[in-house]
Amino acid sequence: MRHQLVVFDNSGVLVDSEYLANRLLAEMLTCEGVATTFVDAVTHYLGKSLADVFATVRRRTGTDLPEDFGARFHARLFDVFERELTAMPGVHAVLDDLDALGVPYCVASNDTVDRVGVTLGLTALAPRLAGRVLGADLVARPKPAPDLFLLAAERFGVAPGECLVIEDSPRGVAAARAAGTTVLGLATLTPRARLADAHRVLGSLSELRPLLPALCTAPDFLEAR
Repeated sequence: MRHQLVVFDNSGVLVDSEYLANRLLAEMLTCEGVATTFVDAVTHYLGKSLADVFATVRRRTGTDLPEDFGARFHARLFDVFERELTAMPGVHAVLDDLDALGVPYCVASNDTVDRVGVTLGLTALAPRLAGRVLGADLVARPKPAPDLFLLAAERFGVAPGECLVIEDSPRGVAAARAAGTTVLGLATLTPRARLADAHRVLGSLSELRPLLPALCTAPDFLEAR
């Protein structure tokens, strides 16, 4: 299959935010009396919405987090992002390769469009992805439901099976598989075993670059120009 659209998750794929977010989450949960290490945070909460974090904490520990926990977490997280957030290593080179191949790409994230825009702006990726950001606020169901990836295929006029998805969380992989796309797992933070349902697992974006010419082709309407 030669794919005509590449769909990137944002956190942990385009921007190196998962380490920062899980470090802060572990710290704040511990302060709430829910002892949590960084490894615990990655294991139990990586790729989940804050609503899912609340539910998981309740199920695992019986603790109900304060109603303002989410607002405090996001406020502190964006302070951390402003100081420390960077693009993932190799991401600009991957986008350059896709541009050279004439293959369109977009972002499909469980964050809102606005929050994705903030992180892309902090990492100089915003100009490259302007108008190509899809967030959970645009669909009825976030990942692991397939809605975001089905929306991406619809927006770009390709079949789901013609989409190549790059994901770093089990929920994202599940969503991509449910949508009928091809999904590559990116195991930069997530253990490879947790991404085993992906069609292939990569250790870095640099491993993706040599695969792109064989995996992707420009859409027919672009090739015809």
